[in-house]
Amino acid sequence: MSTKLLPFTKNQIEKIIKKYPTPFHLYDEKAIRENARAFKNSFAWNEDFKEFFAVKAAPNPYLMKILHKEGFGADCSSLPELMLADKVGIVGEHIMFSSNNTPANEYVKAKELGAIINLDDISHIPFLEKHCGIPEVISFRYNPGHLRKGNPIIGDPVESKYGFTRSQIFEGFKIARKKGAKRFGLHSFVISNELNRESYVETARMLFKLAVDLKKEIDIRLEFVNLSGGIGIPYRPEQSAVDLIALGKEIEREYKGIIIANDLHPIKLFTECGRYITGPYGYLVSTVLHKKDIYKQYIGLDASMANLMRPALYGAYHHITVMGKEDLPLDHVYDVTGSLCENNDKFAIDRKLPKIDVGDIIVIHDTGAHGHAMGFNYNGKLRSAELLLRENGEVVQIRRAETVKDYFATLDFNGLTRFKV
Repeated sequence: MSTKLLPFTKNQIEKIIKKYPTPFHLYDEKAIRENARAFKNSFAWNEDFKEFFAVKAAPNPYLMKILHKEGFGADCSSLPELMLADKVGIVGEHIMFSSNNTPANEYVKAKELGAIINLDDISHIPFLEKHCGIPEVISFRYNPGHLRKGNPIIGDPVESKYGFTRSQIFEGFKIARKKGAKRFGLHSFVISNELNRESYVETARMLFKLAVDLKKEIDIRLEFVNLSGGIGIPYRPEQSAVDLIALGKEIEREYKGIIIANDLHPIKLFTECGRYITGPYGYLVSTVLHKKDIYKQYIGLDASMANLMRPALYGAYHHITVMGKEDLPLDHVYDVTGSLCENNDKFAIDRKLPKIDVGDIIVIHDTGAHGHAMGFNYNGKLRSAELLLRENGEVVQIRRAETVKDYFATLDFNGLTRFKV
C-alpha cells in the first residue's frame, strides 16, 4: 500500500502549534506552484491555453495571488468571489464568471470588471440585457442530457440544474449575436472529482464536435472552449493521480482530429480546475481532546465538520496521519469525530489507525480544496485559521481564526433591549 507524505515533521508542526493553536488548515506553497506549472505544461500545445482557478475551492487571496503569479485566472460564481479576484488584481478576461440563478448585481459587477460571462440558462440572455447589456464576448454552459452519463458526484446530466439543452445552445447563440455579441465561447460542467481521464477527454470531444456543428449550422465560430474542472485527486493512498501528460496528449489528439480537421483552428482552450490545483496540498491539523469507549471507540478532535464538511456531506474519504506514530501498526479501529450535535460529524468511521492518545496531533490530508471553503457556524463553531508554508520554510497566517466577536458581529444586542415579546 502506498503512503501519503507530509511536507512537515512532528517537531515542525509542534512549533507551529505553539504560535497558532489547532485546529487550522495549512497549505504547501512549493507543491502548489509545482503542480500549477505541471498543469499548464500539459496543455502547452494550445498556444492560448488558460486555467481559471475555481475560487470556490479555496477562496483565499494569498492562494489566488500565488496562482495568478503562475499565470492562472479566476473562475468566479458570486459577488464576493468577483471582489476577491479584483482585490488580487485579477480583472478583465482573466475572470470567468459562471453562475446559476444569478442575481442582477453579480452580472453588473462581472461586466464592470470586464469578466467573461458564461451564462447558465437561455432565459439569462434577456435578464443580462435588461440589467447591464449584452457584452461583446459571451459563453454558454451546455448540458448534454441523455448524451452523457456524467459521474457519481454530478450525477446524470438530465438531473443536473446546470446549463442549456443542445437546441437552446443554438438558439441562444443566434439571439446573442443578434443582440450584439461578437465573440463566443462554450462550456460544460458534467464531472467532478473524476480520476478516469477518459471522462475529461470525452468532455473535450463532445464540445469540439458541438463547435463544428455550431459553425456548420448557424455560422458561429467559437473563440474558446472551456472544458471546466472535474479532474479528481487520489484521496485514498491506493489511488493513482491522473496522468496529466497523457491527458494533455489525448485532448490534443481530439483537437487535431476534430477542430483542425474541420478548419476551426485556432480555438483557445480553457479549464477551471480547483480541487486538482490545491486539494492535495492542504492539511487540516487538529489535536485529540478526548477518547470514548462505549459500543465503539471514538477519538474526539478539536476540529469538527465545520472545518471539513466533505466526510459528513458525501461520506468522502480523507486520509489521517497520527504525527509521530506513522510507523506503528494500524491495530486499533476508531471513529474520528468532532463535537457538533450531529452524529454524522465524523472524519472517519471504523478507520484502522495506530493507538491514539489524548494530546496526539492528527493531520487530515487533502483539505486544500473544499475544506475551509465549506466552513460554517452551526452550533456556534468558529472557523479556523489558514496558514501557508512558504517555499523558504516560513509559516505565515493567511487568514486568522474567527473569534466570538466575529460570531456576534451581525447581531444587534442594543436593539434587543427595545424588543418586546
